Amino acid sequence: MAMQNGGRPAAGLSGDVGRSGARKAVFPAAGLGTRMLPATKAQPKEMINVVDKPVIQYGVEEAVAAGLTQMILVTAARKGSIEDHFDASPELERLLELKGDTQTLDQLRRIAGMAQICSLRQQRPLGLGHAVLLTKAIVGDEPFAVFLPDDIFEGGDDPCMRQLLRVFARFRSPVIAVERVPHQDVSRYGVLAVKEVEPRLYQVLDMVEKPKLEAAPSDLAIMGRYVLTPEIFGTLEQTGTGAGGEIQLTDGLKALLQQRPIYAYEYTGRRFDCGTKLGYLRATVELALDRPDLGPDFRRILEEVLGAGGSSEVAGGGAAPEATG
Repeated sequence: MAMQNGGRPAAGLSGDVGRSGARKAVFPAAGLGTRMLPATKAQPKEMINVVDKPVIQYGVEEAVAAGLTQMILVTAARKGSIEDHFDASPELERLLELKGDTQTLDQLRRIAGMAQICSLRQQRPLGLGHAVLLTKAIVGDEPFAVFLPDDIFEGGDDPCMRQLLRVFARFRSPVIAVERVPHQDVSRYGVLAVKEVEPRLYQVLDMVEKPKLEAAPSDLAIMGRYVLTPEIFGTLEQTGTGAGGEIQLTDGLKALLQQRPIYAYEYTGRRFDCGTKLGYLRATVELALDRPDLGPDFRRILEEVLGAGGSSEVAGGGAAPEATG
């Protein structure tokens, strides 16, 4: 296990978030990234750049903005570049100092100091539930967050994890981020049967992993953010292998439903699935357009490309779907 020190709690958090008691965030990052081959043949999928940052950095920044201060990376062989990215780089910093590039130097120092990073290895690909279980000794007896790095959540001043932590502070029970998906897509997700508590907030009654269309209990699908309590470790230890011979986090949560309530929150904001090629392209375009330093020029480039190729032809050949998959 490796550890890097640094980071401070985020300022300006609401009282509810501060009372959640959560400090640690788990990032399962041991997957092979087969959906993004050949780009992931020799580099971790979590290190693929979206505009000018690796995708995992977006998740760490969201965690820091929500007040979490310790990031636990669950990696695998040949993924050391993830830890390196969040470490200091004295030689590179000296070079930037000599060049007088203070803006880039400040960015690198902010990345290395934004949070405390520790990492451990998942030596065999035994699933998301197994990756979470590996963190038991580090998490200890306290609530914690789970971020699936493939997903970028864009929520402005109120990121998705901050929304979940507010719900957790009220109910002191696990909270899952959910999104309504088109009915024809429910078989791609874990889908929930729920009872509405208030607008956007639900109590979970059951979970079905990748149901058939006719068996889906709702159109509320589990997305890549969770706030969990340490009881999940006990249920995961008792959970057998499920789909693909892996220990599924959804199966552990389903068992936990027998012990305590679990809530689902329909978050506000945008989500980009950067584990698919179209989702990655959409994230790159939309987030680049959002940037004041890049957006205006990039928009002109897109208009030139669309104009040169014929807008109807380009749209028909490769327009990305809504960022839900």
